[in-house]
Amino acid sequence: MRKRNALLIVCLVTLLASTAQAQNASGANNAALNGNYAFTFSGFTGSGGNSAVFAAVGRFTADGAGNVTNGELDTNGVGAGAVLTAQPFTGTYTIGADNRGTMTLNIAGSAAKLTFAMTASGNAQFIEFDAAGGTGTIGSGTMEKSDTTAFSTAGITGDYAFGLSGFDASNNRLAFAGRFTADGAGNFTNEAGDLNASGTVGSTAFAASSYTVSEPTSGRGTMSLSFSFDGASFTLNFVFYIVNSGKLFAMETDALAGSLPLLNGTVIRQQTPSGGFSNASLNGGMVLSLTGRASCGSGTAPDVIVGLLTGDGNGGFSLSFDENCGGSASTNTGVPGTSTVAANGRVVLSIGTFTQIAYLVSSNQILFLGTDSSVFFGPGDAQAAGAFSNGSVSGNYAGFATTPATFGVTTFSGEFTADGASPTGNLSGTRDISDPTGLASDQAFSATYSISSSPTNGRGTVTISSGSGGSALAYVISPSKFVVLPTSDPNPSVWLFEQSPTSTTPPTVSLSSLTLNPTTVVGGSQSSTGTVTLSAAAPSSGAQVSLSSSDTTVAQVPSSVTVPAGATSATFTVTTSAVAASTSVTISASFGGVTKTASLTVKPPQLPTLASLTLNPPSVIGGPLIGSSTGTVTLSGPAPSGGAQVALSSNKGVASVPSSVTVPAGSIKASFTVNTGIVLFSTNVTISASYNGATKQANLAVNAPLPLPLVPLL
Repeated sequence: MRKRNALLIVCLVTLLASTAQAQNASGANNAALNGNYAFTFSGFTGSGGNSAVFAAVGRFTADGAGNVTNGELDTNGVGAGAVLTAQPFTGTYTIGADNRGTMTLNIAGSAAKLTFAMTASGNAQFIEFDAAGGTGTIGSGTMEKSDTTAFSTAGITGDYAFGLSGFDASNNRLAFAGRFTADGAGNFTNEAGDLNASGTVGSTAFAASSYTVSEPTSGRGTMSLSFSFDGASFTLNFVFYIVNSGKLFAMETDALAGSLPLLNGTVIRQQTPSGGFSNASLNGGMVLSLTGRASCGSGTAPDVIVGLLTGDGNGGFSLSFDENCGGSASTNTGVPGTSTVAANGRVVLSIGTFTQIAYLVSSNQILFLGTDSSVFFGPGDAQAAGAFSNGSVSGNYAGFATTPATFGVTTFSGEFTADGASPTGNLSGTRDISDPTGLASDQAFSATYSISSSPTNGRGTVTISSGSGGSALAYVISPSKFVVLPTSDPNPSVWLFEQSPTSTTPPTVSLSSLTLNPTTVVGGSQSSTGTVTLSAAAPSSGAQVSLSSSDTTVAQVPSSVTVPAGATSATFTVTTSAVAASTSVTISASFGGVTKTASLTVKPPQLPTLASLTLNPPSVIGGPLIGSSTGTVTLSGPAPSGGAQVALSSNKGVASVPSSVTVPAGSIKASFTVNTGIVLFSTNVTISASYNGATKQANLAVNAPLPLPLVPLL
């Protein structure tokens, strides 16, 4: 890369152009952005003919009144001023009545401007808004509410999947996906990973890997991944900011030189089923949103795919997808394939002679890694159950252009309304645009759409009438979320739309409590019912509460539970596995920036006790042939696996018993024989039986033989 002026490469610290005016600056909804947030950003800085990758991660506190405090960020890129480490910042923001906002960040004496759109969850989708005159920064990211109680090394524990993508200093594309187990003490174990370095693809063999939360007040931490790949050894270093104990925003901090890339992405806790993942973990629909970069037509351009993968739970799937490579669009429908799922969540997807890789986060949720030179990477989101139609896309949505693959991508953020009309729906809104030609605020958007459930559930056509017009295709993930692929754009990206607030009143619903009933269960045979309760009624789209378990080998929960619109609570089932010793598991629920926890004690099966000992008959004439009695031991419940061995004894030698008798597994009774000897006088014998701390006794009367009658002599 040629050396460039530092003013063209410093993202998030570039002085604002005077033409970038704040849109919709009424401040009517400033309270919508309130609390602690973590953010991630990916893009390019420079100009169309001379640009380089740039990324940032960080955190801040919004006071709900338009002020940003406690800001801290890390950036990485090429050239002077592109690298910042734990850089403090402050700022201001304004959110208008339509839930679009602007934010100005004061960083190291300079200013940077963002435009953003609020979602119903209180999170925000944003773009950088400073590429005036065709130079500056093009990129996008998300701000998500963070949980400060998770800001510690010990807070990061359990199984995690990671997905990272980016470019090296020569703009070669790379992506890295995998999984590891965090022990809560700074060590990663059970690592697995796959890397695509511009078409060179292979698994990574990990050596030592570690992490630490160095700043517990800000949630900032670092991690190091050491591995070998393609015959060489690597150590990649990252900074991360904690969203919650189940999610981290991570960015590589290594200097961009040679083949070392700048990777940016997420680390997400896996919801591993008892016994591990399997082919059954791919059972239903999953919407893919994949971004790559390829030689399309006359040059290098974004190569973008959206589609639907439907798994049958037995290792088979069907794939329908649409692709736009530099303005050249294509459609593929009903392509069959097979999947092989490892217990750690690694998935091999085979389509004919092609093989792709993915790592499961939970059932029907993956991080996808392509294996060709386009280096496709992105999420696979579980599609909600049911047949989708125009009515499935209805209400207010925040939308933005995700993860640009070149400087030429048009990025935007905005707020939109879909009317759900049939057979043709209408999507309208206002967006703020940043692209290589400059900036444009308050741009009206209008389009029509038609969603169908067949042949591909949730796929629909979109015709854009505003601006220069164009065509696109939509895939519905759920009524609250869908993605769009612009098919006529020579520089495409995936457009993501998520439900946004329905009025000028900012969302105030948060998680109020999490309870479990019962709080103590027997592992493997009993479950508990969890109840999440909100502070107010759920919005019209419902409230999706994220769930997690601190130990999925003992207690398992679904990845989320939805509180229906208008309701304040919802229940879910906590299933358990058998344990050898009593184990405490923490169940967590998160919504609206609030996390609640509840403790569940999982106990091993309770052994029965000895309920009774009886003898029949209780009185016998002593003697080896005639003087026996049958003893019966009875338990308080079924005997465990392997049976219950009850110890036996007699206090006198005139009556003998075996040393023990075994009650078969699942039974409650067993019998044994009491043998006696000849006695001259009647004798009382005590027979004892003992099991699991309980002893029962029964008395046996051993009598002398009756005297023979005298027979008179003749």
